[in-house]
Amino acid sequence: MHKKVNPIPEGYRTITPHLSLKDAARAIQFYKDAFDAIEIKRHNTDDGQVLHAVIKIGDSLVMIANEFPDQSCGISSPQSLKGTTTLLHLYLEDVDATFDRAVAAGAKVMMPMTNMFWGDRYGQLEDPFGHAWALSMHIFDVSDEDMPNEV
Repeated sequence: MHKKVNPIPEGYRTITPHLSLKDAARAIQFYKDAFDAIEIKRHNTDDGQVLHAVIKIGDSLVMIANEFPDQSCGISSPQSLKGTTTLLHLYLEDVDATFDRAVAAGAKVMMPMTNMFWGDRYGQLEDPFGHAWALSMHIFDVSDEDMPNEV
């Protein structure tokens, strides 16, 4: 019999992104360079592909793996799909420095850093693997009454 364990492992939140990538090992290095990610663990296949890895960005964990589209649970990467339906949002203390570091590491600017009407300094990037990222820092509060109803 196994000892009783926490149903949500330590460090995990209720929801954890799991990114599928064509080159997960290279992506892990990009996330280290761009977002100061820390590699928590990595399990490789016999031929060196990333079967499962976990990185930590800020206080959040992200699971990463190479795409295995021929497997029963295979999920394709944005590069294979030629686009993504997901935007990963990072709140940061120094958003401009992180944005610039990510661009220097190879990210493509989708939306430059801008002070937005909802109170955040905000910009969007696409990483070299096709995943979209929003980088944000809260700079002022806006009441619900003062929030515009239209864009």
